[in-house]
Amino acid sequence: MGLGVDEFVGNFTSRLDAKGRVSIPASFRAVLARDGYEGLYVHPALEADDVLDCGGNALRLKIHELLGQLSPYSEEHSRFSMVLLGTSENLKIDTEGRVILSESAKAHAKISTEITFVGLGFKFQIWEPGRFRAHLPEARSQLRDFTKNLSSRHVAPDMPPPRQHGARE
Repeated sequence: MGLGVDEFVGNFTSRLDAKGRVSIPASFRAVLARDGYEGLYVHPALEADDVLDCGGNALRLKIHELLGQLSPYSEEHSRFSMVLLGTSENLKIDTEGRVILSESAKAHAKISTEITFVGLGFKFQIWEPGRFRAHLPEARSQLRDFTKNLSSRHVAPDMPPPRQHGARE
């Protein structure tokens, strides 16, 4: 996957139409088309309540890589499989780039009339817009704290002492 070209980036808010359809942002549809996945793969996000993870082959590959690291008969494998595969859905994208979220997906994400699509590189998320707006400042704050922590742990590489100028050697 190339940087930016085949990644989901940005965020977009759209309304559900009277039939419950929503248009996937054009840039996200382009990434899905290049990915070669027929439709949209959707499952409840692991790291956030009331959010859906979405994507195509790249997302499915990450899931299978994760599952491949676990013993196939372990409790962890069963739990991850249950959540990432057992509660997932394959949704059809119509010829105009619209998708109909299932009632269970809308209920999980607390979606009623609007959806915010949030690009996360190899996948994107679907949020209820008010929840996304409320979550974003907290995420930025946590990221600032994390980067400050990283900066404080960064040690400059060994450098030779500065050379004395003007003194004869």
